[in-house]
Amino acid sequence: MSAENQLHEKEERSLNFIEQIIEEDIANGKHGGRIHTRFPPEPNGYLHIGHAKAITVNFGIAQRFKGKFNLRFDDTNPVTEDVEYVDSIRADVRWLGAEWDNECYASDYFPQLYTFAVALIQKGLAYVDDSTKEEIEALKGNPIVPGQASPYRDRSVEENLDLFEQMKNGAFPDGAKVLRVKGDLSSPNMHMRDPIIYRIKHAHHHRTGDQWCIYPMYDFAHGQSDSIEGITHSLCSLEFIHHRPLYEWFIEQLEIFPSRQIEFARMNVAYLITSKRKLLKLVTEGHVTGWDDPRMPTISGMRRRGYPALGIINFCERAGVAKRDNTIEYGLLEFSIREILNQTATRAMAVLDPLKVVITNYPEGQVEQMELENNPEDPNAGNRMIPFSREIYIEQEDFMEDAPKKFFRLAPGAMVRLKGAYIIQCDAVQKDPATGQITELHCTYFPESRSGSDTSGLKAKGVLHWVSAAQAIEAEVRMYDKLFTDPEPTNHEDRDYLEFINPDSLKVIANAKLEPSLAEAKAGDSFQFLRMGYFCADQETVSGKPVFNLTVGLKDGYKP
Repeated sequence: MSAENQLHEKEERSLNFIEQIIEEDIANGKHGGRIHTRFPPEPNGYLHIGHAKAITVNFGIAQRFKGKFNLRFDDTNPVTEDVEYVDSIRADVRWLGAEWDNECYASDYFPQLYTFAVALIQKGLAYVDDSTKEEIEALKGNPIVPGQASPYRDRSVEENLDLFEQMKNGAFPDGAKVLRVKGDLSSPNMHMRDPIIYRIKHAHHHRTGDQWCIYPMYDFAHGQSDSIEGITHSLCSLEFIHHRPLYEWFIEQLEIFPSRQIEFARMNVAYLITSKRKLLKLVTEGHVTGWDDPRMPTISGMRRRGYPALGIINFCERAGVAKRDNTIEYGLLEFSIREILNQTATRAMAVLDPLKVVITNYPEGQVEQMELENNPEDPNAGNRMIPFSREIYIEQEDFMEDAPKKFFRLAPGAMVRLKGAYIIQCDAVQKDPATGQITELHCTYFPESRSGSDTSGLKAKGVLHWVSAAQAIEAEVRMYDKLFTDPEPTNHEDRDYLEFINPDSLKVIANAKLEPSLAEAKAGDSFQFLRMGYFCADQETVSGKPVFNLTVGLKDGYKP
């Protein structure tokens, strides 16, 4: 079943507060019972886990109430936006299973937004201000000190109309003038103190080219775009709660479709940051390899690491829709990812730190094929054949020369079962005379102990994974950990978040030994390396030279 279908077919649960509001609106006949939501990212960066939450909420609401869902690009800042981001956002939203009914762009509404601004001027509610950015900030005061009127606040309607048209026609340089609305200069809400709604910016826009040199500010473009599209419920994070009075003021003054803004808690996850500015710094300063680095909290990074879309969706839903910001445990994210991969990932054997074992009584040149399950959680996954021969590799950590009593792996004189194969016993240890390092084990096997037809009567307490030395393929394996050592790296007033970068967030194993079935793994394929963890073939994988990323370990201490 696709991620989208599984998202649609969630079992019945209690309604969250947004769904309760929507049910009340439907019961009251608001908008004729119609529900229309949207996801409005600015195309100035890559989507991250916080956006995944917004997508899940908005698309999920539309689906639950049989409504419509728009993907709208809030492209009102040509300096920071790019087609690259538009394309990546589109791909990420679709990968998460959210199919939109309409693809919209705020830039398509530039003519209508300009008309709205003119209407505000004509009503005496907006004026052109020649003040500098610093002068405007000084006049605004602070939350406990009322603001002061700009010296340009009382310009006539005619003068404002003329100046605004000249702004549109390119008569003034950047920063020379702005268009502000006449709000409440004594309001404790700073967003209501004569907010700027247009600024001059002579920059090429990725859609409109050089047609415009004035661009609407977020507070003016966002709500009016909602209205133009007939969005019934504008669902956004709590950081926009103080913008709502202005959102509603524009609707009232312009007498346009009354979209309703509802805020919910943003997605804060321990050890992850979601500030685009801070994420950009990680990329530009080379702390990560790019926006899709598997350590990044971006959707593209999580996809490259091997996180399944449904795991991310389930995580967002388990985190819930709250009215108050909180921090979600990283363990819940890993639990949600592991849960899906356990059901879907093909099993395979890989030895990351190889130690050679020679089975001295196994016939030289003989190769047997051992049958193993592809996924014991999926009866339809089938089986695969794995070669077994005289020389194999096991993990270095699976042998201990001076083993404690409860060490149930391999040790001198001890027996273990090789997964899907035979029981072996360690007889001798070979070492490098110069360093004393163990280089090879000599073992014997018991022919009657083959898995599935064991008549040996032997009991081995430990089971080890292995690969046949002659047929093993070599691969690069990238072991990823959390990018930060602190669960809230940005919440330290006296320290920079970069100080908390984990120096061990990536360890590269250059020559891991893998079973031959993994030679043709394709980018994005997920596997459970037995006893090691879940891994995903990286996008740098090529035929015969696979690269694997650690997605998540097998051990789960999280209690849901």
